[in-house]
This record gives sequence, C-alpha cells and structure tokens, in this order.
Amino acid sequence: MKKYIITAALSLFSIISLSAQSKKDAQVSKLYQNYIAIKSALASDDADKTSKAANEFIKTASAIDYKVVSEGNLNILRKDASSISEARTVAAQRENFFNLSDNMIALTKEFKLSEKPVYVQYCPMADGSWLSDEKQIANPYYGKTMLSCGSVKSEIK
Repeated sequence: MKKYIITAALSLFSIISLSAQSKKDAQVSKLYQNYIAIKSALASDDADKTSKAANEFIKTASAIDYKVVSEGNLNILRKDASSISEARTVAAQRENFFNLSDNMIALTKEFKLSEKPVYVQYCPMADGSWLSDEKQIANPYYGKTMLSCGSVKSEIK
C-alpha cells in the first residue's frame, strides 16, 4: 500500500512539475514568436514593421514572471529590443539585432521555445547568428540584398 501511495505522490509531483514547466515554456515561446516577427521584418527591409515587432517583444518580455526568466535576463532582452525599436533605420536596427539574437540563442538552452524545431542560422558575411522557425534562410542582416546568405548551424528540438 505504501508503495502505491509513494508512486501516486511521485506521479502527481511529476505532472505538477511538467505543468509548471509547460507554462514557463509557453511564456518564453510567445517571446520567441515576437523575436521571429522582428527577424522577418528585418529580412524584408521594413524599419517600421521591425520597430512595431520590437515593441511587441518588449510588452511580452515585461509580462514574463521573474520566476520564469531572471529579471537580469529580461532587462537585457528589453534593452536589446528597445534599441531596435528606437532605431530609425534598418541598418541601425540590424546592428542591435546582433545582441538580441545572441541573448535569445542563449535562452534556447534553458527553455523549449517551440513545438517545432528551432534553427540557429549563421551569416558569415555579417558574422552573426539568428534563430529561425524554418530551415530556409531569410537573412535579417542583409535583407533583400543577400536574403539567402547563410546556413543552418544547428537544430534545437
């Protein structure tokens, strides 16, 4: 009987832990979707759309509980996104995207960002990496000028 109670208690604890983890992942997953919107806007050379996407990223980052992602990490992400949002040219936004991408890539080591694979892509010309939800390259650092420049460096499942 004790064995069954202990097994039931452990099972319940596992379910609660998984549920808490999935809520954490869901919050960070929304942040990832905002990041993808910034990346896509940069790839299409659209400064206004990039700025709006960065503002959405900031709102999402501000709503994440500090128990999920540390306050320090969220502050860095918001600072990166604010720099993108405030920049008025695509070139300046792209410069700030390097930091945001590096910090989001670091976040992928802690959280499940998406149900689908997440691809870490790299452009040797810009010497910069970014995250993508598809294998096809859409280079945010060069946009339409060199849209397909880059390669998939790794896949996170």
